[in-house]
Amino acid sequence: MTSRGAGTAFSRKNYRLSTEPEKSKVTGIVNSRLLNDYLHRVFTNADGNQPAAAYRKHLTFQNLQEHLDRLLAEENGSEDSQDQVAEGRLGPSAVVLDHTSGFEGLLLVDDDLLGVIGHSNFGSIRATTCVYKGKWIYEVLISSQGLMQIGWCTLNCRFNQEEGVGDTPDSYAYDGNRVRKWNVTTTNYGKSWAAGDIVSCLIDLDEGTIAFCLNGISLGTAFDNITRGAGMAYFPAISLSFKESVAFNFGSRPLRYPVEGYRPLQDPPVADLVKARKLLGYLKNVIHIGIDVTEGKLVEKDTSMWQLQGEPTVLITLAHIFNYFSPLMCKVYLVEDVLMTFLLSILERGGSVEAHPLIQQLLDLMWLLMEEYEVHECLKQLLMSLLRAYRFSPIIPDLGLQIHYLRLTIAVLKHEKSRKYLLSNVLFDVLRSVVFFYIKSPLRVEEAGLQELIPTTWWPNRFTKEGKESKEVKEEGAEERLRRRAYERGCQRLKKRIEVVEGLQVQILKLLLNNKDRGGGEASRYIFLNKFRKFLQENASNRGNLTVLCPPEYMVCFLHRLIAALRFFWDGHKAKSPAALSSEEAYIPPQLFYNGKVDYFDLQRLGGLLSHLKKTLKDDLAAKANVLIDPAELQAVTMDDLDEDEESATSTAQSQRPSAALAIGGALARPGWLSSPTLGRANRFLSTAAVSLMNPRRPLGNLEKIKVRTLSVEQRTEEDIEGSHGNEGLLLGRPPEEPDQPITENSLLEVLDGIVMMYNLSVHQQLGKMVGVSDDVNEYAMALKDTEEKISRCPKRRRDIHEELLKSQKVFSEKLNHLSRRLAWINVTIYSKEKMQDIYWLLRVCIRTIEHGDRTGSLFAFMPEFYLSVAMNSYSALKNYFSPVNSMEELPGYEETLMRLAAILAKHFADSRIVGTDIRDSLMQALASYVCYPHSLHAVERIPEEQRISMMKNLLAPYEQRPWAQTNWILVRLWRGCGFGYRYTRLPHLLKTKPEDASLPSLQKPCPSTLLQQHMAVLLRSDRDLAPSFLNSVLNQLNWAFSEFIGMIQEIQQAAERLERNFVDSRQLKVCATCFDLSVSLLRVLEMTVTLAPEIFLDWNRPSSELLLRRLAQLLNQVLNRVTAERNLFDRVVNLRLPGLESVDHYPILVAVTGILVRLLVDTDVQGAERATAVLLADPCFQLRSIQYLLGHAEPSALAAASPATDKRHFSLHTYTEYISAEELAKVDKMLSHLSEESKQAAATTLPTSEEDLCPICYAHPISAIFRPCSHKSCKACINQHLMNNKDCFFCKATITGVDDFTKPASS
Repeated sequence: MTSRGAGTAFSRKNYRLSTEPEKSKVTGIVNSRLLNDYLHRVFTNADGNQPAAAYRKHLTFQNLQEHLDRLLAEENGSEDSQDQVAEGRLGPSAVVLDHTSGFEGLLLVDDDLLGVIGHSNFGSIRATTCVYKGKWIYEVLISSQGLMQIGWCTLNCRFNQEEGVGDTPDSYAYDGNRVRKWNVTTTNYGKSWAAGDIVSCLIDLDEGTIAFCLNGISLGTAFDNITRGAGMAYFPAISLSFKESVAFNFGSRPLRYPVEGYRPLQDPPVADLVKARKLLGYLKNVIHIGIDVTEGKLVEKDTSMWQLQGEPTVLITLAHIFNYFSPLMCKVYLVEDVLMTFLLSILERGGSVEAHPLIQQLLDLMWLLMEEYEVHECLKQLLMSLLRAYRFSPIIPDLGLQIHYLRLTIAVLKHEKSRKYLLSNVLFDVLRSVVFFYIKSPLRVEEAGLQELIPTTWWPNRFTKEGKESKEVKEEGAEERLRRRAYERGCQRLKKRIEVVEGLQVQILKLLLNNKDRGGGEASRYIFLNKFRKFLQENASNRGNLTVLCPPEYMVCFLHRLIAALRFFWDGHKAKSPAALSSEEAYIPPQLFYNGKVDYFDLQRLGGLLSHLKKTLKDDLAAKANVLIDPAELQAVTMDDLDEDEESATSTAQSQRPSAALAIGGALARPGWLSSPTLGRANRFLSTAAVSLMNPRRPLGNLEKIKVRTLSVEQRTEEDIEGSHGNEGLLLGRPPEEPDQPITENSLLEVLDGIVMMYNLSVHQQLGKMVGVSDDVNEYAMALKDTEEKISRCPKRRRDIHEELLKSQKVFSEKLNHLSRRLAWINVTIYSKEKMQDIYWLLRVCIRTIEHGDRTGSLFAFMPEFYLSVAMNSYSALKNYFSPVNSMEELPGYEETLMRLAAILAKHFADSRIVGTDIRDSLMQALASYVCYPHSLHAVERIPEEQRISMMKNLLAPYEQRPWAQTNWILVRLWRGCGFGYRYTRLPHLLKTKPEDASLPSLQKPCPSTLLQQHMAVLLRSDRDLAPSFLNSVLNQLNWAFSEFIGMIQEIQQAAERLERNFVDSRQLKVCATCFDLSVSLLRVLEMTVTLAPEIFLDWNRPSSELLLRRLAQLLNQVLNRVTAERNLFDRVVNLRLPGLESVDHYPILVAVTGILVRLLVDTDVQGAERATAVLLADPCFQLRSIQYLLGHAEPSALAAASPATDKRHFSLHTYTEYISAEELAKVDKMLSHLSEESKQAAATTLPTSEEDLCPICYAHPISAIFRPCSHKSCKACINQHLMNNKDCFFCKATITGVDDFTKPASS
C-alpha cells in the first residue's frame, strides 16, 4: 500500500531496501555521525541507559532493523515460564463463553463470544475454561440491572429455566438485583448493582473461598469451605432473565479492577505488551528529540506542538518503528493498555482538545505508515475501548472519568479521515455510539459523591394526606428556607458539572454534522444522515424485538444533544444567509412527506398507507406539487403487498444458525443494532429449548423469506439532499400554499425530522417513567410527616410504640435523603429548564409543521401520524412531567402556543383526511383533557370563532357509527359547574377515600365554558336537522347504557347472594361502573340541551319536539323507577360497596335526572311546563313515589317495615346542602307539589280505555296512527320513534310510505 502524507510516499517493501549512500543522495538525510547519535538516543536499551560512545555500535538505516530486532528480543526469554504458571487451569488459553454445549435456555451471544443477552425465562451459560487450584478473577460488565446470578459452577451442575447458577449444590452466585448470595439457600449479601457497574468474581481454591467486588470495592467473602478435591473444577457462569445483558472480561482486555494475588483466567499477551511498550517508548523519543541540522546537534522539543514536517530522517525512523508497532495495534489488549493510555496521557495536561495537535499528528502517522486494514482495526478497537471505558466508569463527583474519555473521543473524531472511516463503518454499524451521549444516573448516591456535592437535602411538604396539593400554602419556616436554599445550591453545583459533560457530547455531534469536510469524498454530515436514518428505521420497525432497540434512557440524552447541535448549525446558516429562517421558526415543509426523498419506512400516514395514498391522490400530487407517480411503481407496490421479496434474509448454507434464529422470529436473523452488552452486535442465537429447530426436519417454508427492505437512503449523495442548479433536493414538489423562501440547509431538515421521530419512538415514555422518583419522594414525605405527627401524639407511657415510631422516622428520613439527591440528578439530566425548552421547541416545530401541512388540502394525508402524536405528547410532558421544578407558564410565547395547539386539536379531531382510529382517539382524548384545565380551556375559547363553531358542530354529530364516549365527555366538561348540584369535583360518598391521582383530568375543579355553551345553543336552535338527529342518538345511547348497567347489576346481585364463596370478575365490575358513568354523563348532556335550548323539546311547532319529549320522559321515568324503588336491586348493589363500583351511587344519577325535570317543569314558561307535565304524566311508567323519594318522602308501608329492623337513613337531596343550593331545593319542592296536584287531576279526568283500543306496541296510549300501504296501527309516539331509525312496518316488514291520523269511528 502506498499512503500519502508530508509529500513523501512510502511502502513497507521499499523503505528497508535502500542503501544508505543512495538515501543521503536522494533525500538529504543528516550526516552519519549525527544520524548515529540520533538513532542511539531514540532506540535506547531497556534500562534507558545508552552505552558509552566508544562501545556503541555505529547505527545507520542499513543496520537499524537488525538493531531493533535485537532490542525487541531482549527480555522476551520469559515465554518458557508461561506454561508452568498456568497450572491450576484447564481449557483453551483464549477464554470465551461455551456456545456449543455449556448453556441452557435461549440466549443471544456476541460475535466475540464474550457478551450475552437473555432471551428466555432464565438462561444460563458457562465459560470454556475452568480452574481447580490457585487464585483467579474475572470481570462482568453489567449492561442492565435486572435479575441475574453471576458466579462459579462445576461441570456437574444441571440448570433449567427455573434454576440457575447458585441454585444447585456446587454453584455459587451473587445477585445484585435482589442483593443476595446464592448456594441452594440464599442470604443477604453485597450492594445493589446498576447498569454500567463492573462486578469482579474472585475464587481462591487454596483457601476455598469465593468473594465479589463491585466497581473495585470488595463486598467481602461470600462463601468459604467450597467443595475442592479430585474432579472439582470451577467454571465462570451466569444465569440471566429475559432481556438482561452483560459482557465478560476473562483477561482478553486489561482488567479494570485487578486484585493483587489473583490472576485473570486468560493470560495477558506479556511478550507483545513488552514489545509494544518499548516501541511506544521509541515513538515518544522521536517526538521528544529534534535534529538541528545547521548546528549539527540534537535538541529537546516541546512534544505538545510536535509536527511531522517531512524530515526524511524522522520519517524513515518512524517507518521502522511502525513496521513492528502496526501489527500489534490490531490486538484489543494492546490498543487498550498501550495506545489508549498513551493518548489519554497527552490530554491529561489540561486545556482544550484543540490545544493538543499531537493526537492529530499521530493519527496522520497511522494513516501514513500503517496498512489500511491495520488502521481500520486499530481505530475500531480504540473507539470500542473508549466507549466501554466511558460507559463502565463509576460516577465520581466531578465526572472526571467520563470527561477524560469524551475528550479523547473528540480528539480522535477531529481527525477528518478517521472520523469518516468511523462514521461509515463503526459508529452506527459495530458500536452503540449513542452510549457516548448518555449520562448514567447513579443508583448508589454515596459512591457517586453526591453527599459531598449536596450535603443538605430538602423535599417539598405541600401534600395533604389525600395526596392533593394543600390549598393553604404554609409559610416556610426560616430553617426550612435555609435547607431549601442549601439544597438548590448543591443542585446548581451538580448542574455545572453535568453541563461540562453535555457540552463535550454536543461537540462530538458537531463533528459528526460537519458538512465542510469534503476532502476525499462525502462530508461527514451526509454519512451521518444515512446512518442516522438507518438507526431510526431499526428502532421504528422492530418495536417487538427488544434486543434491536436503543434503550429509551439513551434516546432521551441523544435527543437533547442532537437538538443542541442542530440549532447551532441552523442558526449558523441563518447568520450566513439572513433570508433563511432562524431555529426559533423551524418547521418541516410538507413536500418532504410525499416527494419520496425521505424514507419513512412503514410508518402510518394520517391518510393510511403510503401505497394507498399514492393511488388515490396521484392526481392531486400531479396538479398541486408537480409530482408524478410512475405507474410501474404503483404496480410494484401492489405486487409487493401480495408477494414476499425474493431475497432471503440469510443464506441457508450458513450452518444451522439462521434457521434457529428464524424459528424464533425473523428479526433475529438480521444483524441488529442490538443492546449488546459489549456495545457491539449479538449475532449468534443459542437455544436448548429448540434443538429440533436447530436442525429442522422439514424446510421452514415462508419463514426464510424475510422482507429486508433495502434503504434507498444508503445510495443518496449530498446533491440528492441539498440539491443544486435547479434541483431542489429534499424540497422537490413545493405545493402552491408553501411560501417560496429558504428555510435552512436541507440536510438539517432531515435531522430535525429524525429528532421528532425519536421523541415519538421512546423519549416520551421515558420522560413519564422517570417522574416515578418524584412521586416516591412525595409518598415518603407524606409518610414521614404522618409518623412525626404520631410521635407527637404518642403517650409517654407507651415507650415501645414510641421506639417503633422513631425507627420508622429514621428509615423514612434516610430514604428521603437518598431519594432527594437522586432526584437532584434526574432533575438536572432530564427535567432541567434547558431540557424543558428543548421539548417546548420541539412542540412548536410540530405545531408549525402541522399548520403548513394543513394548508396543502388533500396532501395533508401524507404527513406521518407521529407529528400529531409528538405535538400532543410533548405538551402533555411539559404540563405533567416538568411541572414541579419548572413552570410551563414561564416559557416564551406560551399562551400563543397553547392556542395554536388548541386550534389543531379542535380542527383535526374530526378531520376526514385522518383515517387512523388510534390517532383520532388520541386527538379526541387530548381535546377532552384540554377542556378540563382552566388555562387550556381559555386557549380553546381564544381560537377563531369559525373554528370554535365548527368544533361544536362536530361534537354534536349523531353518536352512531363513531366513538361517542369521548365527545360526550367533552360536552359534559363544558357543562360541569352549571348543572343542578353539579359543582362537585369528587362525589360526596368518595370524599373520605384517597384519589388515585389528583392530577387526573377527571378530578379537576369544574370550569364550564359559557362561550362554547352559547355556540352549542345557537347550533341546536338554528339547525333544524342537527338537533333531532343528535338528541335521538343521545337518547338511544342512554337507553343502551342504562339497560346494560341494570342487566349487569342483576348478575352481580345474583353472584353475591349465592352461598358458596365466589368472586365477581373485576372486568365485569369495571364495565358495569363504566355503563353507569356513561348513563350519568348522557343525562348531563340532556340537561345541558334542555337548559340551553328548551324549545327543541317544548316548541311543538318543530316536527320532532313532541316525540323527543315523550322519549325523554319515558327514559327519565325508567331511570327513576329503577333507582328509587325501596329495597331494590340498585340499593342492594350500592350497599355491597364492591371495589370497582365506587362511583355507583344514588346521588350522581338522581341529581342529573332532577336537573332535567326542574328545567322542564319549573324553569320554563307556563305553556312549556304544561306540555312537559302532560307528557310526563301520560307516560305509563310515571310514579309520583319516585319524585317523592328525591326529598326523602318514603312510602308509609316501607317505613313501617324498615323501622323495627334498622335505623337506615333514606336518600334525600336535603342532606347534600354543601352540593345543592337552597334555591335548587326550593325548585324541587315546587316541582313535587306541582306534580302531586297535576297527577290527582289527571287521575280524576282519565276515562277508562278498552284494551282493544290501546296501541299494540306500548299498551300505554290509544291507537292514533295508521300506516300506508299496509294499514297496520299504533300510537303516534311509537311509530314516530320507530321511523327515526327504521322504515319497515312493525308487523309485516313492508316499507312504510306514509302515516295518517286514525280516529275510531263513532258507530263502534
